[in-house]
Amino acid sequence: MKAPVARTPDVQTKLPSVGTTIFTVMSALAVEKNAVNLGQGFPDFDCDPKLLDAVTAAMAAGHNQYPPMPGILPLREAIAAKIETLYGHRYDPASEITITAGATQAIITAILAVVRAGDEVIVLEPCYDSYAPNIELAGGTVVRVPLTPGSFRPDFDKIATAITPRTRAIVVNTPHNPSATVWTEAEMQRLEALLAPTDVLVISDEVYEHMVYAGARHESAARFPGLAARTFIVSSFGKTYHVTGWKVGYVAAPAPLTAEFRKVHQFNVFTVNTPMQHALASYMADPAPYLELPAFYQRKRDLFAEGLAKTRLRLLPSAGTYFQCVDIREVSDLGEADFCQWLTSELGVAAIPLSAFYAEGFDQRVVRFCFAKKDETLRTALERLARL
Repeated sequence: MKAPVARTPDVQTKLPSVGTTIFTVMSALAVEKNAVNLGQGFPDFDCDPKLLDAVTAAMAAGHNQYPPMPGILPLREAIAAKIETLYGHRYDPASEITITAGATQAIITAILAVVRAGDEVIVLEPCYDSYAPNIELAGGTVVRVPLTPGSFRPDFDKIATAITPRTRAIVVNTPHNPSATVWTEAEMQRLEALLAPTDVLVISDEVYEHMVYAGARHESAARFPGLAARTFIVSSFGKTYHVTGWKVGYVAAPAPLTAEFRKVHQFNVFTVNTPMQHALASYMADPAPYLELPAFYQRKRDLFAEGLAKTRLRLLPSAGTYFQCVDIREVSDLGEADFCQWLTSELGVAAIPLSAFYAEGFDQRVVRFCFAKKDETLRTALERLARL
């Protein structure tokens, strides 16, 4: 009998527009060219040794089996206490806070929980690259509203126009990746007022909440009762404690929203790394690490900006996050993507084109650097950029 021919059946992709991300492309090129990688947003320095000791202690204490589905209660209690202290809103640790496998999982879980086929979800471009695919996987329609070019501030007239009877949610992100813009209290109040007569939910990506500079404050959706009542607030321990590879985050939301969130969470993740949760719970007893984070990163931002100011790159404001955007018009006639390729290959510094954060690749001649790096890494990059 003749053996059947092995054949992989064709699969109709659910994400036809998704290919290799710019982050993968630029990181591979950075390795190939031995370039300083200021493209991807992660630190090249270690976390606090006390946090590692806490993980070791948790493992030694036997915290190595499944934790409760929503996360261990001590960690949820610590998060609730932090949010109440910083933002004045009390979330119930039992029914309104869930530990997630990073912020990206938190965002897709929130979207899957509330978005159905035919629903519209507003995203504000430029935006983090997971938002649109998440909405499409849920069967929703992505409605793109541009932030104001140059200033990257929300245009509420355009947001209002985009809201229809089919609008299910809006995704907002402050401090904002990639532009490093921070929403003001007035802007959050305007969003609150705009959504008040609607049933539109909010997914508030606040992973850079502790990276706001020059004495400004992070305007969490939790500060505003009208927003808090309709919002999934997403944050990240990886960003806050320099452990992006741990992939631990959380969502805070009103109990009815959390109930729907957990229905999805229990089947796409179920639960999150046990010893890391215990370590984070004990580490959060001291608020200093996140309270001191603005000063820590502002110093790095200023060191990097001082060096960039000696080049022909024009610095855009960096009010939050650990990103610095620059205008390249006085340096090159190339578009953003080609400039980043050239910069990596010829000067040995990798950056990310802002056009990668727009669906249609809008090119405004701006690229993004990450300054969450050791001082010596930043100085090496600046030595090379000085040739511009």
